[in-house]
Amino acid sequence: MYSHYGYNDFSVALGYKGDYIKRYFAEYGTLAGSITVNMGRPDPVVRHDQEHAPWTVDLIETGDETLTGGRVKRLQPHLGNGTFMLTWGDGVSDVDLDKLLAFHRYHGKLATITAVRPPARYGHMRFDGDQVTAFEEKPQTAEGWINGAFFVLEPQVFDYIEGDMVMFEHAPLENLARDGQLMAYRHDGFWAAMDTLRDKHILQKLWNSGQRPWAVWET
Repeated sequence: MYSHYGYNDFSVALGYKGDYIKRYFAEYGTLAGSITVNMGRPDPVVRHDQEHAPWTVDLIETGDETLTGGRVKRLQPHLGNGTFMLTWGDGVSDVDLDKLLAFHRYHGKLATITAVRPPARYGHMRFDGDQVTAFEEKPQTAEGWINGAFFVLEPQVFDYIEGDMVMFEHAPLENLARDGQLMAYRHDGFWAAMDTLRDKHILQKLWNSGQRPWAVWET
């Protein structure tokens, strides 16, 4: 998604089973395309299909027990001194990242959070008396906004994170809001989290059906 908008430099905060993520990227060139193996050569693997994603990915060990704020803090040496984007790995959305960044630069505060409407857990019925006049299968909630976890941040945000055992969603965001430094970009489009096996099955079903609005790189 980020690469679709031209953002190709990434820092990934590794924790539990981070070795799986390292192994994926270390072997990406081999696993993502066709290869020829010539066991008689010093370098036996010849890779075909050499055009791969233009990503630079820093895989940073941040500890198995470190909380979200602490993980962000540990990325600081790798992010430079400019504006950066942040997200978790468990949400998908069709939020326009260029518009999100433009909104952040317009208001000039330290932090922008994407506010989204969560999908309803159950279908929604409309009535005329006892007659059902409409049935909507799991619509986006008509009211209420939650943290969609697509952030744009200035480096001063690191000053709001005191150590490893800090949840980013608690004291840092609360104190940014207290100081008038947190703004919300309201996104009315698609957003979903994959927190449970049930969520995974729902998103997999959407993907297999071709109804995957978060796959903006396909448009």
